[in-house]
Amino acid sequence: MQLRDVPAVVVLEQASYDFPWTEGIFGDCLRAGHPCWTLWADGQLAGYGILSVAAGEAHVLNICIDPARRGEGLGRHLLRRLLDVARWNGAHRVFLEVRPSNPVAQTLYASIGFVEIGRRPRYYPARDGREDAIVMALELSAR
Repeated sequence: MQLRDVPAVVVLEQASYDFPWTEGIFGDCLRAGHPCWTLWADGQLAGYGILSVAAGEAHVLNICIDPARRGEGLGRHLLRRLLDVARWNGAHRVFLEVRPSNPVAQTLYASIGFVEIGRRPRYYPARDGREDAIVMALELSAR
């Protein structure tokens, strides 16, 4: 991802989430040096993913596939690439949070090998207040 991609990324983010990240957040991730990747298919932005990597661990901060392209295996492809990037940057473990109301993402993460390790109460904003986060982890050294 480059700064010039951010406006298109924001459009995709807004189409995907009730509480989307802002252009400023994506810019901050790029300026902080986080590995930020875009996925293009048929000349169109199909998805993006952002990692934070430090001290032998990585955290999937955001991963998203265009709603019109879901179900094509692009999320699995992008997640595997993010795991490669985590390895290349020395991570041995990867964490992420997922909403309990997102069973499709939970199934994808579990199929890759992520396991639930805990919950963060009231982590996400939700239409009716707050929603917990399921915290998942994957040990890369065991793969």
